[in-house]
Amino acid sequence: MENNNVQGRKGASRRAFLSASAVGAVAAPIVSLAAPASAAPASAASASTGSAGLGPALTRRDHPEELRALLREIDPRRIQATILRLTQFGTRHTASSQTDPVRGIGAATNWVYEQMQAIAATSSGRMTVQKQTFVQPVASRIPVPTTITNVIATLRGTASPERFYVMTGHLDSRVTDVLDFTSDAPGADDDASGVAAVLELARVFAAHQFPGTLIFATVAGEEQGLYGSAFMAQQMAAAGADVQGMFSNDIIGASQAWDGTKPDPLTVRLFVEGIPTDVTPDEIATMQAAGGEIDGVSHQLGRFVQETAPFGLTGMNVRLIYRRDRYLRGSDHLSFQQQGYPAARLTEPRENFDHEHQNTQVLDGVQFGDLIQYVDFKYVARVAGVNAAALWALATCPSTPKNAQIHTTPPGTLSGTNLTTLTWNANPETNLAGYEVVMRETTAPDWTSATSVGNVTTVTLDISKDNVQFGIRAVDTGGNRSPVAFPQVAA
Repeated sequence: MENNNVQGRKGASRRAFLSASAVGAVAAPIVSLAAPASAAPASAASASTGSAGLGPALTRRDHPEELRALLREIDPRRIQATILRLTQFGTRHTASSQTDPVRGIGAATNWVYEQMQAIAATSSGRMTVQKQTFVQPVASRIPVPTTITNVIATLRGTASPERFYVMTGHLDSRVTDVLDFTSDAPGADDDASGVAAVLELARVFAAHQFPGTLIFATVAGEEQGLYGSAFMAQQMAAAGADVQGMFSNDIIGASQAWDGTKPDPLTVRLFVEGIPTDVTPDEIATMQAAGGEIDGVSHQLGRFVQETAPFGLTGMNVRLIYRRDRYLRGSDHLSFQQQGYPAARLTEPRENFDHEHQNTQVLDGVQFGDLIQYVDFKYVARVAGVNAAALWALATCPSTPKNAQIHTTPPGTLSGTNLTTLTWNANPETNLAGYEVVMRETTAPDWTSATSVGNVTTVTLDISKDNVQFGIRAVDTGGNRSPVAFPQVAA
């Protein structure tokens, strides 16, 4: 009888029977970062399974000094200066002036564009900047046709520039009445903090080059209905862009809530959706039959961030939350999820709603308004560091395997099989070492074991698909591992 414990099985029931295309593949121990609470040490896992190719399903332990040096370059003082400058535009409401040289969304957009251009000038031609402008027709919270402009800086990849990793903050701000485009709306936390992080990472990344392409963007129209990010995501999807990761940085400025609760300056929340936004009714039916409710592409991105941006590197705890966003709310990552892209939202640990979407005023001795005095610039810098570590790893590692499938048709005339066959498309990287199959109990939140299967595109395992979840990830010759691809059901 098969033991349900993925890590504890012994003997032949745990060995991998490779298909013909995988014969001769050599299993090698993986390199661990740090085991989660549910994972056994690599040595213990190997001993209990009798296979040198099995161990904790984690990424590399080492972080290159080049990355550590980049993280040290993130400057809270620059972030402070950026946030201060953005608050000085008075309001950045989407419907505010496009032409006033000192006040309104137009002046703020021009300033951001100038900053991005100056940053791109330091990149030896690798970074380009564009204004992506469109007219949003009358719609919810858009009473008249309105020009909306995103500012997009693209750091083109060197080896596989066709895969993209996106970081955004939204430039627009608002007060209590979402249609009030004349009152002061400093928007220091929501979302000058996110824009400042985007500009700062564009600056420190500009001097580097990566296999994958990085995009640093400020989007507008968020408060009216995510219009800027929706247009950007739609344009990328229409162009066939392979966006393999996107992060919305929205309200990342406060390390405390200013409401009497204990400050939490070392935590950032990372929201990833539950049931995928772009799922079809047929896919929901399959999910109900086969599981995978916490295995969408955004979940895999969230797990990857937790592993590649650990506290020891960034000084931050990433609190992963399996929810699309805060309760019944949303941000610009939803626009990318609607296109089927992996996307997540970073935000501070506890919001104070007196300082969000409020007119700047004092009522009964209580200060309202999104003011710069409530922003912790060092906290913003640490959240930027989480983004930086994740983006560095994503753009450096191999791309996520495509078309991963788990096959259910039994061989011959058998009615079923306890063997599990997985297939996937070959990765395009020239420095690919091979692939790993990762596994976990269905009740475990993270992948807990992995086995190397060589540089192949199909493998058959003597492990029943009834009891565990499987994933596939690519590994390059430097030991960098991609995010996990969760296999879809194939007959």
